[in-house]
Amino acid sequence: MKRRSFLIGATALGLAGLPRGARAANPVRIGALYPLSGQVAKSGEDTLNGIRLAVEIINGTPADIDLPLAKTEGLPGLGGAKIEIVAADHQGSPEIGAAEAQRLIEQQKVAALIGAFHSSVAATSSQVSERLGIPYISGESEATSLTERGFKYFFRTTPNSDTQTLDFFTFLKQIREKTNAKIERIAVVHENTLWGESFRDAVKKFIGQFPEFTIVTDITYQQGTADVTSEVQRLIAARPDVVMHASYDAEAILFARTYKQYGFKPQGIMAIGAAFGSNAFRSALGPDADYVLVRDHWSADLAATKPVIGVVSKLYRERYGKDLDGTPARAFTAMMTLADAINRAGSTEPEKLRTALVQTNLGEADTIMPWEGIRFDSKGQNVLTRGIFIQTQGGAPKTVWPLDLAPAKLVWPRPR
Repeated sequence: MKRRSFLIGATALGLAGLPRGARAANPVRIGALYPLSGQVAKSGEDTLNGIRLAVEIINGTPADIDLPLAKTEGLPGLGGAKIEIVAADHQGSPEIGAAEAQRLIEQQKVAALIGAFHSSVAATSSQVSERLGIPYISGESEATSLTERGFKYFFRTTPNSDTQTLDFFTFLKQIREKTNAKIERIAVVHENTLWGESFRDAVKKFIGQFPEFTIVTDITYQQGTADVTSEVQRLIAARPDVVMHASYDAEAILFARTYKQYGFKPQGIMAIGAAFGSNAFRSALGPDADYVLVRDHWSADLAATKPVIGVVSKLYRERYGKDLDGTPARAFTAMMTLADAINRAGSTEPEKLRTALVQTNLGEADTIMPWEGIRFDSKGQNVLTRGIFIQTQGGAPKTVWPLDLAPAKLVWPRPR
C-alpha cells in the first residue's frame, strides 16, 4: 500500500519560535486524512490547505483576524502548545483510509483525526477512531448516515445530505413562484459510493413534500468512469427541466464536456458538494463552467457583510496562489472548531477532548461560515448551519441564494 505522510506544524511553516530560554509545550498532533493522489487530488490538496491555513493562524501567524485563537500563539489552554498536522493520503479508498487512520493513531500518536473529503472514507476511518476511542471531526463529508451510527467520537460541522437536499427543493419552489418558470421534471445523477447514494436517497425521501416536482430518471454511474455517453443519452431521452448532481471532480468535468458535445441543455444544472464549484472545475472548463448552480456553504463575496471572510481569503490566496472556495473553507472551520475544543479541554486526553467537543457553542462571529454558529446535537451533527447556492458567472463564483440576501442576481434558465 502506497503511503504519503506530511508533517505540518510550527517548524514546517517557518513560524517564529519561542524566546530564548523558554521551553515549548509538547505539540498537539492531529491526523488529517485526504485524497492527495488520484482523480480528486487537486481538490484534496486545496482542502488540506484550508487546514494548513487554520493551523498557521492558531500557531501564531501575525494577522488581524477576528476569530478565536487567532490573536494568541498556540493553544493558551495547553501552555501555548502548537498544533502539528500529520497528513495521510487515502487515495479515495475506504480500505486505505481505515488503514491510515489506524496508523496515525497507533504509530503517529495523534490526538484526533480530521477528514476525509469522501464520505465513504470518512465512514471506514471513523469506525477505526471509534473503536480506538479517538475523536474525529469532519468538515466536508456529507452522507447523512455518518451521524446516524450512534458513535461517541464522531463530530461533523458541515450539514448532511438531507439538510442540503431540502435546500434544493426550497430553491426550485421559489424560482417557480418568482419567475413562473415551468420546472417540473427532475433528473438525479450520482456516483455510486456512500456520498452519491446518500444524496439520491435524500432526493427520493423529500420529493413527496414537493408535489410540483417529479423524478423522471435516476442515473447511477461508477465513480472513476472515463465515459458517460450512455448516461447523457439517457438524460436526453428523459427530458428533465433540472439535473441534480452528486459528482466528484473528474466526473463533473466529464459530464459537463459530454453535455456540451451532445447539446444537452436543461434549464438548470444543480450540484451538491464541491466539484461543480471547485477551482479544478473552473480551470478545466473555462467559460463552460458558467451558470452551473452549487448548493454550497461559503463564498468569498459574502465578505461584504462578514469582513473576516475577506481577511482569510486573502491569506489563502497569498499562501497557495488560488482562491479559497467552499470545501477548503469548511475544512478550515472544522480545524478551528477542533482547536477550540482542545484549548477548552486543556488536554489531549480523548475523553476530555470528546467532552469539550460535545460542549462546543461557537457563535456566528466565531467562524468564517455564513452559519449561525457551531453546536453539536447528541449525534455529533452541527445544528446551526445554513445553506447558500453559488453560481459561476464570468468565471467567478457568486452567491445567488437566499434571494433576499444574495449579493449577485441569479441567472435562470441557464443560457443556451
